Parts: sequence; C-alpha cells; structure tokens
Amino acid sequence: QVQLVESGGGLVQPGGSLRLSCVASGFTFSTQGYPMNWYRQAPGKEREWVALILTRTGLTNYADSVKGRFTISRDNAKNTVDLQMNGLKPEDTAVYYCNAYVNGGNSWGQGTQVTVSS
Repeated sequence: QVQLVESGGGLVQPGGSLRLSCVASGFTFSTQGYPMNWYRQAPGKEREWVALILTRTGLTNYADSVKGRFTISRDNAKNTVDLQMNGLKPEDTAVYYCNAYVNGGNSWGQGTQVTVSS
C-alpha cells in the first residue's frame, strides 16, 4: 500500500524560504521511474500542479508560477522527495500535497500548510 507523508510546512514572511519533505512507502524509487509531484490548493481554489520529478532520471518540470523559485529533488536511498521554496510570496499560501502515480493509481499525502504572511 502506497503511503505519502508530508512535513515542513509553516508560517513564513514574504521573501522567506521553506523546505517541504515527502516520505514515500509501499514502493521503491529506484526500481523504476515513478513520477512524483507536488500540488497545492489555496482556499477557494482548485488544486494546482506545482512540480514534477522522475525518480529514476531526476528529470524535473515546474509550473510557470514557481519556476526559478522552487526546486524539487529526490533521494532514492531514503525514498523521499523535497520541495525547496525560496522567495515565497503571499500567493504561495496553500496546502501542499505530495502525489505519486504508482501501478496505475494516484496516491496523495495528507498535505502540509504553508502560509506566507507578514
């Protein structure tokens, strides 16, 4: 059974940084190229995709709204995916979710709240 557990959210001032982490279990990153994603959902808005990394190649892709500010990375030895967020803006405030597409099914973590406010 796939499980994803996020951590690292919190309150930060505009311009600040946070690092989110997602620990995955129930599958092994190194066995094949799984797509791992971060999504976010702000109050009253639809969930939106933020970033992608392929576990085998490390290939990444980002939403235009975070490109140049956020960096996604993975550690295949620890089965973790991180999201380093720099230059945070109030519009980055949302619940951030880790997502994995494994064996034909989508799995989600419980989410971690990120609030950017002065």
